[in-house]
Amino acid sequence: MELDFGTLNSLLYLIGELTVIIIVLAVVSAFILVVISLYSIRKGRLYFPRVLKTGLVLLEGLMKAMFRFFGLEDRELFTFLIMLHNSMNTAEFTRIPVPERAIFMPQCLRSSQCPAHLTPEGLRCQNCGRCTVGEAKGMLERLGYRIFIVPGSSFIKRMVKKYRPKAIMGVGCLAEVKEGIDMADKMGLVVMGVVTLKEGCVETVVNWADIYEVAVLGIDPASIPEDLHILAN
Repeated sequence: MELDFGTLNSLLYLIGELTVIIIVLAVVSAFILVVISLYSIRKGRLYFPRVLKTGLVLLEGLMKAMFRFFGLEDRELFTFLIMLHNSMNTAEFTRIPVPERAIFMPQCLRSSQCPAHLTPEGLRCQNCGRCTVGEAKGMLERLGYRIFIVPGSSFIKRMVKKYRPKAIMGVGCLAEVKEGIDMADKMGLVVMGVVTLKEGCVETVVNWADIYEVAVLGIDPASIPEDLHILAN
């Protein structure tokens, strides 16, 4: 059955109207979500996180363009996205047993005089005492975590493929954590991110209490060593 020109024109007009309506709805929705996001950033507290997360999945490009239009710097945006992601993943991370979790730390946390050598599974910490990584690694391993000190994302992919954790915690600079979260999402992992206090390639700094706070999620407080329990709170 062939359509006459009148019917075809009506159909194209209807498609055009629907397209415009969809575009307008997308723009308005993105604007509302950006306003909520900016308010959350200014207040330091997340409002409607599930709505924001869904909006970012569906309207990420449009929302990022609006963020930049409103003068939001990439650092502020990345910080907000990590905070949002952590908030959304906390409950699921808590439910996963510690033996099925892994923590990936960047090699830049170590001392510039670190004697550890790179292996196929990252750096093997020798607990030399030249930095705080060895002590923290020991505490986290006491909880049951598998710890990796790695120079890049290729190691993370390889270790995830080998050991198959269901949840990971990634530590690093802002851009690395954001990139790692995106990578983990694509791999179907539950991921939490902790950003270092100082950026760079040598002797960076992290607030270990931030790591411990995430690490103890879902663990019976009675089984947490007293020194770690104090640091995590």
